[in-house]
Amino acid sequence: MPGLQKFDRPLEDLMRSVWPFNEVSVDLPRDAWPMRVEEFREGEDLVVRAELPGVDPAQDVAITLDAGMLTISAQRREERTQGEKGAPGYRSEFRYGTFVRTVRLPEGAEEDSITATYTDGILTVRVHVATSSAEPTTIPVTRT
Repeated sequence: MPGLQKFDRPLEDLMRSVWPFNEVSVDLPRDAWPMRVEEFREGEDLVVRAELPGVDPAQDVAITLDAGMLTISAQRREERTQGEKGAPGYRSEFRYGTFVRTVRLPEGAEEDSITATYTDGILTVRVHVATSSAEPTTIPVTRT
C-alpha cells in the first residue's frame, strides 16, 4: 500500500522510542517495559504510585536509590491455568517480564525517609522533602 512503511524493528523497540514522555532516560534491559506511575506532592512528601498488579512485593519488587535517582523495578511471571499459548481460543493482553521506572528525586529529598507500601496492586513510595525556610534571594540588576 503506498505511503505505508515496513518497520524493520520489533514493536517493542518502536514503543521504547516514543515512551515514556517524561521519564528520566535510563538503560533498560531489552525485555523491560516502563511501568505506569503517578507522581505528586502530598504535604511535604513526594509520592510515587506505581501500577503493579499480579506481583509479589516481597519477591518481585526492588527499589533502589543511586545519586538522587529512585528506581523501581518489578518482575511479573507468566502463569498458565488454562489453554496453551497459540491454541485456539487463547488470548492474552497481559504484559509479563521486567517493568522499570526511574524518577529523579527533588532537591531536599531526605533519602533516609523513603518508605514503600503495596496495597491492591499499587506500590506507593513516599519520600519526605525538606522545605527551605529561606526566602528566595533577589539579585538587583544595575545599568552600566
